[in-house]
Amino acid sequence: MHKYFSSIILPLLFVFGCFSISNAQTKTEAGLKIGGELSRPFSISSSGLQKMPRITVTRNDRDNKAHQYRGVLLSQLLVQGGATMGNELRGENLTKYVIVEASDGYQVIFALAELDAAFSDNKIIVADTIDGAPLAAADGPFRIIVQDDKRPARCIKQVNSIKIGFAKS
Repeated sequence: MHKYFSSIILPLLFVFGCFSISNAQTKTEAGLKIGGELSRPFSISSSGLQKMPRITVTRNDRDNKAHQYRGVLLSQLLVQGGATMGNELRGENLTKYVIVEASDGYQVIFALAELDAAFSDNKIIVADTIDGAPLAAADGPFRIIVQDDKRPARCIKQVNSIKIGFAKS
């Protein structure tokens, strides 16, 4: 019995133990890629987003119930990547757009100007919490919340990529 244990059971325990450790090491924190027409494209993790200046916006969801979403202004993330904003957002730069993509391929578009406080007071955030709790797995880890849109169609869930582009004529 002892021989059977040491020749078969112990190697199996070792293999399964290594597999479990390997799986634990390959799990990574969720990240959001921000790129396109930026001077400094980057990725940000959930913990990185939580370290940035945060705001809270109220938004009614499809359940017609008001929810408190907390996150970072989308414009702040774009500025961190070197997006053209503020006084530089004029002329050809006004043809820039932001495309936000979810993990299932769903996409929404914003004009870059509608994200700039010099053009609009609309609050568009990358949220990671709802009513003080992390977003549900089906909604997060990141979700775009557009505070003043009448319909929630651009409040895209499971965001994994944000890119700036130029409209071509």
